[in-house]
Amino acid sequence: GSKVVVIGAGGVGLNVLQGAALAGAETIIAVDIHGPKLEHSMQFGATHLVNAAADDVVAAVAEITGGEMADYAFEAIGSTLAINQALSTTKRGGVTVAVGVAPAGAELTIDPDFLHQDRVLMGCTYGSCNSRADMPMLVDLYMAGKLKLDELISRTFSLDEINTAFELLDQGEGARSIIKYG
Repeated sequence: GSKVVVIGAGGVGLNVLQGAALAGAETIIAVDIHGPKLEHSMQFGATHLVNAAADDVVAAVAEITGGEMADYAFEAIGSTLAINQALSTTKRGGVTVAVGVAPAGAELTIDPDFLHQDRVLMGCTYGSCNSRADMPMLVDLYMAGKLKLDELISRTFSLDEINTAFELLDQGEGARSIIKYG
C-alpha cells in the first residue's frame, strides 16, 4: 500500500520497481530522463511515469501523490542531484535509499531540516540481501514467473560489437545488454 519513487529506470532501477511491486506498493513512480526507459518500466510495475528532462520531479511526485509524497524513494543512478531529488520526494517519516554509486569524492549536501522531519537516508549494497536466504527465494520467484529477468535484456551483442554496446550504454539506451560469446 506504500507510495514509492524510483529515480533511474535502468537495469537496477527496473529491479527496484519490480521489488516495490512484489512488496505490494500501491503507487510506484518511475523517474528517468529517457522516454523509452520510462515506457519499459511499466512492465516492471511502474504505475506512473515522470520524465525528469521535461518535468519538475518533486512537483510531479506531489501531484501524483495528492501532496502526500512518497513513503520510500530510491535513487538508482549514482548522482548526488538524484539523491537530493529522492530526498525531496520523501514524506515525513519516509525512507530514502541511495542505491546508485556516486563518483568517488562526490559530496552530498542536504538541508538539515530533512533530519527534523523523521526521515531516514540510507545506502544500500547489493539490495542489502542475505544471499543464503534471498537467492533461493529469488530463484523461486523467477521460476514462478513473478521475477522478470529475461525482460531486462534489451539487446544481445557479439564480442566484436562490444564498442557499439558501450556507446549505447553511454547514451542510456536499453535496460541491460549482454555479450554473447561464440
